[in-house]
Amino acid sequence: MQTIRTKTFELAVFTSGDENAKYLALLIPGRLDTKDYANFVSHADYLAKRGFLAVAFDPPGTWDSPGGIDLCTTTNYLKAINELIEYFGHKPTLLVGHSRGAAAAILSSMVNSAVIGIVAIMPNLGAPSAPCKEDMQKGFMLSYRDFPPGTSKTKKQKEFRLPIAYWTDGKKYNPGEALQKCTKPKLLIFGTGDEFTPLDTARKSFEAIPEPKMLKVIVSGHGYRYHPQVIRVVNEEMGRFIKQYNLA
Repeated sequence: MQTIRTKTFELAVFTSGDENAKYLALLIPGRLDTKDYANFVSHADYLAKRGFLAVAFDPPGTWDSPGGIDLCTTTNYLKAINELIEYFGHKPTLLVGHSRGAAAAILSSMVNSAVIGIVAIMPNLGAPSAPCKEDMQKGFMLSYRDFPPGTSKTKKQKEFRLPIAYWTDGKKYNPGEALQKCTKPKLLIFGTGDEFTPLDTARKSFEAIPEPKMLKVIVSGHGYRYHPQVIRVVNEEMGRFIKQYNLA
């Protein structure tokens, strides 16, 4: 495991590719997911072969990134992305995110001039869903995640006590609205069985955003990392996207 220190955070990362590469790809996990899941390892290796320095990271306060879980907020997701881009020298940057990581990629693209394109895999385009009344009273919500490589449900899981402040902070951001204003190249990948975003809603979201844009529908639920063949399809579609818009 490698850690790097940005202006604000110490972040656990894994990298693939030439550190002197002209282009950077940042891989952004979904809420409480990890850089070490099989989908991100595969995406990083694929992008490295396409000429990127690929960097996947654990968001502040999660998994191998030091600090308390209270660091896990949308605000800190965005700050970590911007500080990583700065750390690696403001290279032309492709942002690749899944779920809440995709939402963070969309939001970051609006404020960071180094971002040249976005791959949003089953993005969550609204504010985080509110916790139940019981969790509000406790002040946190218990969440569990599979241990890496995450290609199947693990009997033992990692427990997180995500503070209610995560949702309070998340209300400040509207990734769907940002996406409707985004004029950078973007690839949106939706799943036929995504339990968070019905496919008809996803298609309407895609139709409402400006060019340049590409759409790919994959036969998968939200957790596409369980399916190696779907991960390969995502890689191939990223390759077409990069070629279409000359992103590397």
